[in-house]
Amino acid sequence: MSGDIKRGTAEMTAAMLISGTIGWFVVMSGQPVSGVVFWRCLFGALTLLVICGALGLLRPGILTLRTFAIAVFGGIAIVVNWLLLFASYSHATISIATTVYNTQPFMLLVLGALFLGEKITAAKLFWLTLAFAGMAAIVEAKPQASGTSDGYGLGILMALGAAFFYALAALAAKWLKGTPPHLIALIQVATGMLMLAPMTDFSQPPQDAGSWAILVSIGVIHTGLMYVLLYGAIQRLPTHLTGALSFLYPIAAILVDQLAFGHALQPMQIAGAAIILLAAAGMNLGWTPRWLRPRALQG
Repeated sequence: MSGDIKRGTAEMTAAMLISGTIGWFVVMSGQPVSGVVFWRCLFGALTLLVICGALGLLRPGILTLRTFAIAVFGGIAIVVNWLLLFASYSHATISIATTVYNTQPFMLLVLGALFLGEKITAAKLFWLTLAFAGMAAIVEAKPQASGTSDGYGLGILMALGAAFFYALAALAAKWLKGTPPHLIALIQVATGMLMLAPMTDFSQPPQDAGSWAILVSIGVIHTGLMYVLLYGAIQRLPTHLTGALSFLYPIAAILVDQLAFGHALQPMQIAGAAIILLAAAGMNLGWTPRWLRPRALQG
């Protein structure tokens, strides 16, 4: 294994494990969802501003007006995605919300076909259908975790909405190919900060050092550091390895949810989650079921 692959694997693993713990930080912050996202954007923007400055990305001429506008659009989408995902935790548990959120590759598949002219192959259609089967199993499951049965369906819809807006942000990123990703991230969180400032209640800030530490961690670690690790990994790893390691995120989130809050998945939820993750793996890694392969490639 080359040095780049080893480093990229370590960076991707760290980024996904960090992502998998964000649900705990959001819940333990004790803040309204809009407040959590505002402080995430503020502290994330400060961190990314330092990183972009160190990388020499703040000089004039890097962005055109068009690329800036697309980055702002992506920022609006990513912030709405955070709002919906964080809000879904209290309705459908972190485990279920994160699993449902991992339908995002299928949202991007449809958007890519509509706006980029990308072809939906038979294999991709198969994985899409399988993901919907997993979704149906989760919707039909009866949650037994305390405090999650009310609004369970709403939580699932919120997580699906979060996946859709994440796909919109990913679509914007496709249009920004060649633009430094750390700079895109800075514009996104700065956009979110401006979006949410009018609706953030500054008269009731966190009252103790622990709450502030959690919010700073969400901004600095789960946003600034995570972006650096993620983009570093993407630059070093082949696509199939990036896709495979990305499944550490939902697995870590499920483990954190069970260990920290005692939210164990029920049998039907486990089956649905496994089907969704299998379908997402098939999409990300480009698997083609044997019966869908051309005859010349079989055997």
